[in-house]
Formats: sequence, C-alpha cells, structure tokens
Amino acid sequence: MSDASTTAASTTDAPHPGSQAMPRWNTGELIDAPRFTTRNWFALLGPGLLMGGAAIGGGEWLVGPIVTAKYGGALLWLATLSILGQVVYNIEISRYTLYTGEPIFTGKFRTLPGPMFWVFVYLLLDFGSIFPYLAASAATPLAAVFLGEIPNAATGVAEYSFLGLEGTLTHKTLLRILGYAIFLAALVPLVFGGKIYNALKALMTFKIVVVLGFLTILAIGWSTPRTWGEILSGFVSFGSVPVRSVEDLNGNGRLDPGEDFDGDGRRDVMEPTLKLQFGTIFRDAYATNIDQDREPDPMVDIEISDPAEADHSAANSKTVPWPDLNRDGQPDSAVTIDVTGDGQPDGTYNLVRGPKGEVLFQHPRSEKPVPFIDIDGDGIRDGDRVASVFSGERPEIDWSLIAFLSALVAISGSGGLSNTPVSNYTRDQGWGMGHHVGAIPSVVGGQDLQLSHVGTVFHPTQEALPRWKRWYKHVVRDQTAVWMPACFLGLALPSMLSVQFLQRGTEADNWTAAGMTANQVQEAVGGSVHHAHLNDLQTGALFRFSARATLYEYRGNGSYGTPAGSEGGPWRRNDNPPVLVEPSAPALGEFFWFMTLFCGFLVLAPSMATSADGVIRRWVDVFWTASPGLRQIKPRNIRYVYFTVLVCYAIFGMVMLSLNEPTALLKIATTIYNFALGFSCWHALVVNLVLLPAPLRPNWFVRIALALAGVFFLVVAYFSAAQTLGWL
Repeated sequence: MSDASTTAASTTDAPHPGSQAMPRWNTGELIDAPRFTTRNWFALLGPGLLMGGAAIGGGEWLVGPIVTAKYGGALLWLATLSILGQVVYNIEISRYTLYTGEPIFTGKFRTLPGPMFWVFVYLLLDFGSIFPYLAASAATPLAAVFLGEIPNAATGVAEYSFLGLEGTLTHKTLLRILGYAIFLAALVPLVFGGKIYNALKALMTFKIVVVLGFLTILAIGWSTPRTWGEILSGFVSFGSVPVRSVEDLNGNGRLDPGEDFDGDGRRDVMEPTLKLQFGTIFRDAYATNIDQDREPDPMVDIEISDPAEADHSAANSKTVPWPDLNRDGQPDSAVTIDVTGDGQPDGTYNLVRGPKGEVLFQHPRSEKPVPFIDIDGDGIRDGDRVASVFSGERPEIDWSLIAFLSALVAISGSGGLSNTPVSNYTRDQGWGMGHHVGAIPSVVGGQDLQLSHVGTVFHPTQEALPRWKRWYKHVVRDQTAVWMPACFLGLALPSMLSVQFLQRGTEADNWTAAGMTANQVQEAVGGSVHHAHLNDLQTGALFRFSARATLYEYRGNGSYGTPAGSEGGPWRRNDNPPVLVEPSAPALGEFFWFMTLFCGFLVLAPSMATSADGVIRRWVDVFWTASPGLRQIKPRNIRYVYFTVLVCYAIFGMVMLSLNEPTALLKIATTIYNFALGFSCWHALVVNLVLLPAPLRPNWFVRIALALAGVFFLVVAYFSAAQTLGWL
C-alpha cells in the first residue's frame, strides 16, 4: 500500500460533487484486482468473512430459535428477504468505496444538504448501536457454564469455591461481573495488533470455525432429514404468516392431512394466554385477553405483597391487575370461555395467583402452573400455526408476534447501520482505491499505518474500466460466496436445534429457550436417563458452583384452583426433588451441553468487539474527513483519535452496564433498526447516482433491487412501530 500522506496525482482535476462543505477528492490510478485461484483463495477473503462472523450474533442465536420453536421453519422466508436485501446493500456501499477509498458514511455526508444535517439524522438512526448490552447478554451463557443452569438474575444465589476462597454470590452480581469482563476483553483487539481490521478478521475466523463447526457436527449426527427439510423449505415459504386458530379447520370433528400443526395427534383448540398484554413503548401491559377477542379484558386491581421486599407488611404491598370478565367488580377465580371459535362457551377454568401476582392456571396432570389455560395439560400453548396469504384462506395475522418477526428481519445478517463497516473494511483491505487511502491502525503496534483525510478517485478511462469491473466482481464474490452463506448458516443451524430438540409450540424467553435446547441436546447425545435427587447432581457445573433454588411438588388438595369439576392442588416446597440423571454417555452429553452454551457465548462476545468498532469507526471516519479541525492532524495520528473515542466508549459502556437496562430506550432503539437500514438503502442509492461518474453507476436492475430492499425494511419497521405504539 502506498503512503497515505501522498497522492498519486494532484487535486487540480479532481471532481468535487455534492456538498462543498466536504473537501475535494484526490486523484490516482486504480490498481488491478487480484486474481482468484485455488491457491490464494483464503488470502483474498475480505470484509465478507469478518462481517459474516459478526452477523452470527445474539439475534441468530436467540430470536431465530424462539420463532422456529413455536412455528417451525415456515417464517424464515422473512430472513431470506432480509439477507438478500442486505447483500445488495453491502455490494453497493462497497461500490462507492472502490471508487473513492472512502467509507459509505463519508459519502452520505457529501450529499446535500451537507454534513451538519446528516450528523443529526444518523445520530438518531444509530442510537441503538451505542448500548453495550451484547456484553451483558454474553454473560448469561458463560454464567450458565459456571453454574450448570441458566442464571436467575432476580432470585438466584450461588455458592462458590475458587482458589481457596469460598462464599456466596447472587446470580445478578455474577452476571454483572462477567459483563464487565466480557466488555473490556472485547475492546482488546481494538487496541493491539497493528491494523484493527486484521485483528477482528482473525477473531471472526475463529468464531465461525468453532460455532459453525460444532453446530454442523450436531446437525449431521443428531438431526433428521425432516428437520433440515423444514428449515430449508422455510427459507422459501414466502407469504407464510403467524395466525391463531383451531386445528380442525373444516369443523368435521377429526384431523385431516395437514391440520395437525404441532404433530401431537390431538385436535388442538385455541388456548388463551393469561399474560398481560396491550402494552406500548410508553405504558406497561395492563390487561389480559382471555376471551381472545383482541380487546382488553375488564380488570380490577388486587393488592399483594411485593416479592422483592423482605418485609411483607402493608407498607411494602403493591397492586396488580386481575381479570374481571363477569364485570362484578371482584377478581375472577374462574373464567368461562370459548376455545373452539364457535361462539359458544366450552368450559370453566379456575385461575391461580402466582407469587408476583401473575395470573396462572394449573392442569391437574401438570407439575406446575403455567401462564395460559392448558386445556389438554401438555404444557404447550395450542392454537398457534402458520398460514399462507396465497392459499385463499385470508388468514387473520397474529400481530402480537410482529415484534419478534421484526427482530428476525433486523438481525438476519447484520441489521441497522451495522452493515456500513463493510465499506470501511473494504478500504482497510486495500481494495480498489482504498489502496491509496490507508487504514485505521491500532494504538499499539500500528506505527507504520496511517489514514488519509480525503478519498482518492480515478478517471473512468477505457484502460481503467476493465480493472473496475474486476474489482466489482471481486466484491460481489466476497458477499455472495462468503457473507451470504455465513448469514444463512448462522440462522439455520441454531434454528435447527430448536426445531429438532424442542416441542413445536414451545414458548420461552431468550435464555430459557437456549437452556432448554442445551438440556435436550445433552439428553439426546448422552442417552437415556432415570430418576435421582437434585442434591446428588453436579451436571455441567464448573468451579463447584451450585444453585440455591426452591422447587415445588404437586400434592393435589385443590386449594389453588384447577379446571372446573376436576381435582387439583397447590405446590409444596421440596428442596431435594427427584430429577432425571445418569445418561448412558454422560461425558459426551455434558460436553455437548457445555458446547451448546459456550457457542452462545462465542456468538455474542466477539460480536461485542465488531459492534464497538463499527460504532467508533463510523463516526471517527466521517469526522476525520468532515471536520476542518481534525483535518489538521497528521494522517499517522488517526490511531490516537480512534483510541480516544474508544476510551470514552469504554467508560460509557461500563457506566451503562452498571445500571439497569433502560427498557424503554432499548425498545425504541430496536424499533429504529429497520428504519435505519431502509433509509440507508435509499441514501446509498442516491450517493452512487449523484457522486459516481456515469460509467460506474449501478444499472437499473441493481437500482430497483436496492430501492425495493429499502421498501421492505421500512414496511417491516412501520408494522413493528405500530405494534409497539399500540396501533395494531
């Protein structure tokens, strides 16, 4: 790479389109693209490898499996559209970098009305990226490896013995300590190693090999062709949507082919949830919808002792909403509802009050109460299935899932503005005119690297255009052969785990689902099990951590309410209940349990490094060019600017990790993600049509594809925002 402080040609004939507040480009010669052969293929892997590793993140590991556990693979077509749209976007923002050596963010600031306007726009759109909660999420699987179970931040307490020290530690404290450690460790590759891009590329290579390698072994050895068929067909099941209905669609009293969605052999009805709903970004959920009419149920307030307070006196009590479907002004102890959709009541079901005042129900055959009316006692809430908008059925979409589906779209690939570093890394790889511009070095070990303040462009002559086409083909190959397959595999393999090992219709939060999957993997790999007692178990626990948990057994005296006319009973404390142990291959089962959760850690922790670098790099790069003051700094001193911002980000991150998550702000941030990507698609198209010379501009097919990608992300963002605001 040439010295970034000098330019191959003068600036006298350099173009200066767009805002005149940005500096004029330099000019230079476009070098030729490397020849791709079987011998040098790995050396030519570029941003697609780094961003492919970064794309396998928390969403792929957590949100994707939650959707597929409940609906199978039928909704993965949304991920297909998202990934394909992002492939077009990634290629097109790299188009700008191949011509100028500048990242796309700088190009956007070159468009009118000028950099000051775009600073405010993109600060708003980039809002969700600044929070370091990937580190907090990564702490959960790591803590699970230590504890032998998914940590319970609310009530969990662990005993530890480490290096001769013994004591107790709450799960919340353990998670916070690990979150700090992961966050600071993720910043290390951004400080050492010469070129920051190379350090991150090595980290992502390790992540891809370990995570995808382990999941591939698991898929080959313990999944079925039917599971893979469902996942692969789901990626092309366009038009499938989530709905709520009975399984006996034609009402003939039996299950016809295709009606048994969850494969349990029963004619399932619509079992209503008992969870509070109808919350918005500004208001907590406040009412149930037990009668399933999509309207808030009548509610009354009941007073309970605050479980978070040791003193359960009246002073520490609180009120919670409770259903009053008969409108008598008293909390209902039982409800009579229609679960078949024929408009006639089908039964009366007793309600149970949980320890936090939540509304629960307990079937007499069940071991514990659940937050829905479990009519058949299988522990799975029935009534969820998928239908196609092209089938002529005219299904009523279950909009309550739009937040998860929007998240699935947002996290398939990179999402939000986290794609934009593709163009930064294209420059740092030295591709196209990035060869003349330089790269951001690390503060330690990067003394020989520097970054020009201004991009360098070439004249699209007859001699240069063939080289340009080879560079563009090089970028297309990097995205379609590396990044795109990594995104599909990164979503397909974790989803395969949930489809293969969890019962269809399973509802769980992020890490509960991951823990259930790990346990099922252990049982599948380790073999059969039999009963023993909890105090005899240490499966999966490292450093002699053990959980202090209170478990309960069903005793059957009917005092907590059950379905009307049936026998039931309360829970009684049992600190040493029977559980299943002694698999036939315990060591192998425990290893696979460990690896399933450890891969969750590897998915999240390295992504914290690329997330931090992406945020810092976007803004350091653009101000390095746009700010007259920073343009006075020598090109070799870019590493000190980057390091200063990195230190500020580290301080900010530690402060935020010390606080409770700002739930409302995070909801706003995730809602903005799809808006940001949709708008960014359109803005990138404007950049390439306005700033690039005519021979280098995208053709009509690419223009239409990028515009449609923007429409797709904005439509998904609109429905997500509408549901969050309570409009749906």
